Amino acid sequence: MGAEVHEGQNDGAVDVNSGGADVNSGGADVSSGIDREFLSLERELTLLLRRARASSGEMARQVHPDLEPAAYGLLVCLDDSGPQRATDLAAYIGVGKATMSRQLRALEELGLVAREPDPADGRAWLVRLTREGGTRFRTVRAGRRERYVRKLAGWDRTEVAELARLLRQLNESPES
Repeated sequence: MGAEVHEGQNDGAVDVNSGGADVNSGGADVSSGIDREFLSLERELTLLLRRARASSGEMARQVHPDLEPAAYGLLVCLDDSGPQRATDLAAYIGVGKATMSRQLRALEELGLVAREPDPADGRAWLVRLTREGGTRFRTVRAGRRERYVRKLAGWDRTEVAELARLLRQLNESPES
């Protein structure tokens, strides 16, 4: 059987019930090759991602009550990078063309994005935030940023920068 990770602890230690060695005291579970640092990373990322999913749904509803939580990331990309081709958005988010088309169609119906001809290639289309979409999105994003500032108020700015650097490094790492 696999290891069971308990997420309810606040001391940073990971309680692993694998029927074998105690990883809290030795650094690695020799019987299964489980590394304490990676178990801790998994625990913290799982909690972070669970909270991010819940937060993303809440933020999406603040932008528009009918906005799918998964589409919020598209608004982030469009606000950060400006008009994009649907294929570039799909690659950035990591979804297929059909999924992207469905999400963009829903965003268009909500009035949050619009398509326009690509001036560099008349056969292609660019997707951009509408004025309404940009205003709604930026209002919600500013609120989220304010929550980060409050939550990390006790952190040194260099710690915040280091966290951002490490997360970017993780996000840019190729999947294997």
